[in-house]
Amino acid sequence: MPARLRWEVTPPPDPDLVRHYANALGLAPVVVSLALQRGFESQERLEQFFHPRLKDLRDPFSLPGVAAAVQRILEAVDAKESVVLYGDYDVDGVSSITLLCAILRALGLEPRPFLPTRLEEGYGLSVKGIENSFEGDPPDLLIAADCGTNSRDEARLLREKGIDLIILDHHEPSPDGVADCVALVNPKLGDEFHYLCTAGVVFKIAHALMKTRPLTDFDLKSYLDIVALGTIADIVPLEGENRLFARRGLAQLDRTIHPGLVALKSVAGVTSPTRTHDVGFKLGPRLNASGRLDTAVASLNLLLCQDPVEARALAAALDQQNRERQELELATREEAERIIHDLEPSMRTHAIVVGSRGWHPGVVGIVASRISKQYHRPTFVVGIDENGLGKGSGRSVPGISLVQALDSCRNLIESGGGHEMAAGVSVREENLDAFREALIRSVTEQADHDTLVPKLAIDMEVRFSDLTLELLDSYELLRPFGQANPQPLFMSTGVQVAGAPRLIKERHLKFAFVQDGLEHEGIFFNAAGLELPKGPWDIAYTIDKNEFRGRAKVNMVLQAIRKSA
Repeated sequence: MPARLRWEVTPPPDPDLVRHYANALGLAPVVVSLALQRGFESQERLEQFFHPRLKDLRDPFSLPGVAAAVQRILEAVDAKESVVLYGDYDVDGVSSITLLCAILRALGLEPRPFLPTRLEEGYGLSVKGIENSFEGDPPDLLIAADCGTNSRDEARLLREKGIDLIILDHHEPSPDGVADCVALVNPKLGDEFHYLCTAGVVFKIAHALMKTRPLTDFDLKSYLDIVALGTIADIVPLEGENRLFARRGLAQLDRTIHPGLVALKSVAGVTSPTRTHDVGFKLGPRLNASGRLDTAVASLNLLLCQDPVEARALAAALDQQNRERQELELATREEAERIIHDLEPSMRTHAIVVGSRGWHPGVVGIVASRISKQYHRPTFVVGIDENGLGKGSGRSVPGISLVQALDSCRNLIESGGGHEMAAGVSVREENLDAFREALIRSVTEQADHDTLVPKLAIDMEVRFSDLTLELLDSYELLRPFGQANPQPLFMSTGVQVAGAPRLIKERHLKFAFVQDGLEHEGIFFNAAGLELPKGPWDIAYTIDKNEFRGRAKVNMVLQAIRKSA
């Protein structure tokens, strides 16, 4: 059974402080209270949070490695050298290569972009991938984006071939050392900017190049939509400059100059104003689909495309690949659920490991994420090939480190690594059961009595009288929502239901709620089969503005319901 949520309400800030800043800034007290809860505790920091500006961007040369990278790139420009751009096959990698292509072309180079295939060359810099990227003609310079930080052997190989290497990346450096190259730009190696993804790193490189050698006919701001794609889709924290990239980039998406994004928005049904969930659930999955199933070249071609007709054809093909990815994901998840159901209870109490032959490695990460969220357990989903080698992805819950768990299983796995919350693993089919048992032991040792209890983190309890149009005007300044700045979750207690809920599209329920004589409508997605308690209820929900025929009102999106105490 899916895990049951425990509701936890964040303590409110000092009401006198809320009133003071609300009056000073001319904003709704609810919005000011939410910002204070998120750590913006001075008027200056509140103003920067509510009104981020491009002119507040830090000097790009304050990021370690940027000066060396810029110098080597400009040497390549002046000498008309050949340059290969080697990227990852996810949205961050594809966005990074897109912006690198644009800035280098503006400087007069014609780089050769290369994206490895998931099944043939695998993730990151690899010997096979490097050889395939040359196309028989070794370059003078290879720039690796969204990979390469720990590729010590590959860096040595390139150096032996007389090829310079620049690495632009954001992944965790290995304690065993990083690649030795001309320039390694990774925010994790410095004291600041740790939140950047590679698209953000590439933006800093482009900014530094333009500061060093100004380009009158290249508008870097028009590529903020590309940077926002990588930033939001890679689920990095929307804080600091990331938040600025996301906010300005989403606005740029509404007026994008890139035919590929125009076509992609059309097939994905994205309308203005573009929100983070449009990137996370509509645009991002379509750009990721090609890399998950085959090669991400189609996604890169779409973002680089300048012909609207060609862009529409490329976008349609990506949309079809995304449908195929969804079908594979659904089939894998349904089979995984059957395996989970058949496991002994002791083999699923603290962690979940499932594997099977025929599961596509491009979808196991998505399935692991969904199962981990459903059961609130660390989860590995492993696809096993015809030779009995399983390749899997893991997702965790707060408080459980997958890196620590994998370290305790080294004798049972071929390889494995990643981050605390997400990791990859290679394991032989005959060792899968032993790997499951070892992982459960590690999670049991790491977990306390509270770790595996899922929490519904509620930001604030409000009355219906607080849910005004004036609130919505201020509420927009909290956007964009995402990692480290989630959409606020409100709670209202003692709510009555006016009549039976309406069934929408046979899956969703629409309610009319009443509290203190005020009525608001709310929709609960995918709740058609939910067993509803007797009223009155406590409801947890997010809010949005709903406009219909020129009239605006507050709309609730339900996340949970419980019987009022």
